[in-house]
Amino acid sequence: MKKLAFENVTGPIFTLTDELIQQGIQASGESERRRIILPIHREQDSEVQRMINFLQPDTYIRPHKHPLKHATESLVLIQGSILFFTYDDSGDVLSKHRVESNPLPGVVDIEPGVWHSFIVLESDTILFECKRGPYDAETDKIFAPWAPEEGTEEANGWHESKV
Repeated sequence: MKKLAFENVTGPIFTLTDELIQQGIQASGESERRRIILPIHREQDSEVQRMINFLQPDTYIRPHKHPLKHATESLVLIQGSILFFTYDDSGDVLSKHRVESNPLPGVVDIEPGVWHSFIVLESDTILFECKRGPYDAETDKIFAPWAPEEGTEEANGWHESKV
C-alpha cells in the first residue's frame, strides 16, 4: 500500500524543524507518489485540517474540486514553487499562476467548487495546506472526470500538456 502520510503530530505545540523537513523531503523522494503529507492537526477528525506537504516535481495532483459550501482551501509555499491551475467544467484551463516561496511565501486561497490542481516546479517543494474539517474521504473532493486517474500511464505528463 502507498504511504500517503506520516502519523499525526502530538503535543500542544508543533514546530517545523530542520529534522522534520529533511525527513519529509526524503520520504517524498522515496514515495511512489513523489509526495507525502505531515498532518499537524492532532486528531484525524479535527475541525481544522492543517498539513505540511512535501512534494517532488514528478508528482501528479489530479484536478479536483471541494464541493461542500464550507470547503475553502489555503496553500502557503514554504519552499519551492508550483504552477497552479484552475479549470472550467470541461477541463479547459481558466487560469494558471506561478506561485513561489521566494522572496515571500506565495499564497493561494481556493473557494469551494473550483476545479484546481498544480505542477510542482522545484525539487523539495514544501507547502502548508489548511482546510476546514473534519476530513471525510466521501465528501472532501470530487476528482475531475476529464483528467486521468493517479497512477495511470495517461497521468504521466498530462499537466505539462496544459502549460
